[in-house]
Amino acid sequence: MDRLKVLSLFSGCGGMDLGILGNFKYLNQNYHKLPTEIVYAIDNDPSAVEIYNANFQHNCLLGDIKTINEKELPNHDILMGGFPCQSFSIVAQNPPRLGIKDEKGQLFFEICRILKEKQPRFFIAENVKGILSANQKRAFPLIIQEFQKVGYNISYQVFNASDYGIPQKRERVFIIGFKHFEDCFKFQFPQPITTRNKIPLKLVLDEQIEDKYFFSQKAVDGMLKAKETMNKGRVQNIDEPCNTISAHLAKVSLNSTDPVLKEGQLYRRFTPRETARIQSFPDNFRLDVVSENRQYKAIGNAVPPVLMWHISQQIINLIVEEEKQKYSLECA
Repeated sequence: MDRLKVLSLFSGCGGMDLGILGNFKYLNQNYHKLPTEIVYAIDNDPSAVEIYNANFQHNCLLGDIKTINEKELPNHDILMGGFPCQSFSIVAQNPPRLGIKDEKGQLFFEICRILKEKQPRFFIAENVKGILSANQKRAFPLIIQEFQKVGYNISYQVFNASDYGIPQKRERVFIIGFKHFEDCFKFQFPQPITTRNKIPLKLVLDEQIEDKYFFSQKAVDGMLKAKETMNKGRVQNIDEPCNTISAHLAKVSLNSTDPVLKEGQLYRRFTPRETARIQSFPDNFRLDVVSENRQYKAIGNAVPPVLMWHISQQIINLIVEEEKQKYSLECA
């Protein structure tokens, strides 16, 4: 089959992009190359773009999606993007969950603007599970309605990354848009592969850890003195998948909801490489082109590549089956 052309919006450091391209290795599993190519990528975070461009043969542009002239974009088969999720996240306590009323929450309209003009066969959009309940559950139906208005049939599903060979309990909504109803009818979301045999956190942890990643005794004492009602260090069980990591890990404290580790009597945060592994990035994915603080942010905001690979594979399977049927009819 011909390679599918992909347009990447809100590209970040490239989690979705690596997943839809394939050709990487993670935890001794090979995720083979998919018949895809990225013809355009854009993000507005300079550090994320710097990481992206250190890892892909094509470049991601640094820019604002709102300034894109949709008529000038290259034609493509798949549009994809994890549009900003802060407005819909349950953990986003300040400001409150504004959802579609917030400027960042309205960026999905930019996706619709481009879809309306370019009409690719598929689109893949990703967001936090909290989008389903934002604005008293009014935001998500509006989002689906807007996608339908520009000509798409919609399927969506909540995925837990730990069901797909990833050592992280990360729940995210994937919305798949289909230009043709028959594609929507034939498409199947990937089945879980590690529902009972979860990948434990310990498989992605480093053995030698620098002192700078450990919390001071003062920080530990402060946590122990905190009231029972306050957040305490979310110590992870390394025999299970990790709790969801976020972009806050650069500023993680022991009185927060972010996951931490306890080694003996010592508490520590994850290293940037460990967070990348928790997100299912391969070890040859470069992070060192930006500061550690910016590495944490970019990785915490990313879509797990392995999960994206499984979803992308299902779209590929749909097209492969379609071509097989065409071939059979031609030979009949």
